[in-house]
Amino acid sequence: MTGGILSHPFALAVLAALSLTGCSQSGARASEAAPDRRMALKPCRLDGVAAQTLCGTLEVFEDRAAQQGRKISLRVVVVPALASQPKEDPLFFLAGGPGQAASRTRILPALDRIRRQRDIVFVDQRGTGDSHPLDCDAMNPSRASLAERFEDREDADVIPQCRKGWDADERLYTTSIAMDDLDDVRAALGYRQVNLWGISYGTRAALVYMRQHPDRVRTAILDGVAPMGQYLPLYAARDGQRALDLLLDACAKDGVCAKAYPDLRARTEALLAKLTAAPAKVRLAHPRTGVVEDFTLTRRVFLSELFALLYSPDVASLVPLMLDRATKEDWTPFVALSLGLTDEVARTTSRGMFMAVVCAEDAPFFTEEDAEREAKGTWFGPRMALDVKRACAKWPQSNVPKSFREPVKSDIPTLLLSGELDPVTPPPWGEEAKRTLTHSLHVVVPGLGHNTVGADCARTLMADLLTRGSVEGLTPDCGAGLKRPPFFTSFAGPVP
Repeated sequence: MTGGILSHPFALAVLAALSLTGCSQSGARASEAAPDRRMALKPCRLDGVAAQTLCGTLEVFEDRAAQQGRKISLRVVVVPALASQPKEDPLFFLAGGPGQAASRTRILPALDRIRRQRDIVFVDQRGTGDSHPLDCDAMNPSRASLAERFEDREDADVIPQCRKGWDADERLYTTSIAMDDLDDVRAALGYRQVNLWGISYGTRAALVYMRQHPDRVRTAILDGVAPMGQYLPLYAARDGQRALDLLLDACAKDGVCAKAYPDLRARTEALLAKLTAAPAKVRLAHPRTGVVEDFTLTRRVFLSELFALLYSPDVASLVPLMLDRATKEDWTPFVALSLGLTDEVARTTSRGMFMAVVCAEDAPFFTEEDAEREAKGTWFGPRMALDVKRACAKWPQSNVPKSFREPVKSDIPTLLLSGELDPVTPPPWGEEAKRTLTHSLHVVVPGLGHNTVGADCARTLMADLLTRGSVEGLTPDCGAGLKRPPFFTSFAGPVP
């Protein structure tokens, strides 16, 4: 979802998931093993965070059912609790995407309150990060020239090329298999029970783990909920249009924004019609190199980038300015914003693992007719879902359990968090998941997009859930004073 939920149209899912990563020398606990710990951990250093951190690997069979053949190594990072006698149940972080590497995110600063009493554990899911990654440069939008960066091509065209570089059976990189890996990690680290925190696609992973290993979960936090009834990216056009409509309506109701960008919706519709008739021929200086370049921009690529900009309200506050300039054939803001998303996506995600998941767990469950129906009346149209269907036609067929798409039923204490403005996992998906989670609380945080951990009240709810071990007594209101960031009316920022 990514993501945060991620393919090219979902680039910001990764950024929206904030992130972890950083390690320095260990303290006293570095040399101490839990009484029944079977995994060797050593002090390690990761980028960006000077935290006491331990790293290790766990070997598992790629084919878990056969229990023979190729073995793969799973990357495990443990950030020890600050307390001298920490709680026995750690927090396991499940990253978004699909395809994000948990150990390369930068989410740790958001967990200060939880880390006081509990270890924080990051496991690169098989196919991501340093866990036998299914990386693919050809599917990576982070390309040097603007012509390459904004090239209109489909993943289906490059999948065969990518697969040649993998020593892997791509059919074995699905969520159900990965969650059994995760339970092996839990056991090897000596934890009897864990608390789960999933973001975006990580919420699906958490739900699957809750179903497969219910006795091992003390509590669960699902942020940006992707329940089993959500097929990626079938509903993306509809949910993305909702977020875009909320943005355009907010601008129209804001006196300053409306004055700066009059008739913005109508002018944007006219721009899309123009791009449909003929792609834009653009010449401008590359924002990083200063070299003047020429490239062609299609409606599809423009909308894919626009979709990604909606994940974060802070980034989205620049969208009216960008749209206004684009309607005047000034593409500089569009290019600058789009390039700003690219590096982090490339650094933290595996596009091959994205394909492995959606081609097994999503694409088989919807038709092209479904895609046309769900996208009807939206600017984004069915192209995102159709592209996935076409790409998956060139992917090895994989089987998931017959019950995989059934709603997860559980009485595990679960906190569901949704951002009001989320373009890919909006609040109705949290409500859907809640129906079969009998001991759950769903909180919608106003003014936020994909993932809510940026709000202090959401972090407080997370910490309180882990302290109580129950949703009983948690305050359902969160961020009553929060609202969408003010819109930029110039590159200098919003009008005071």
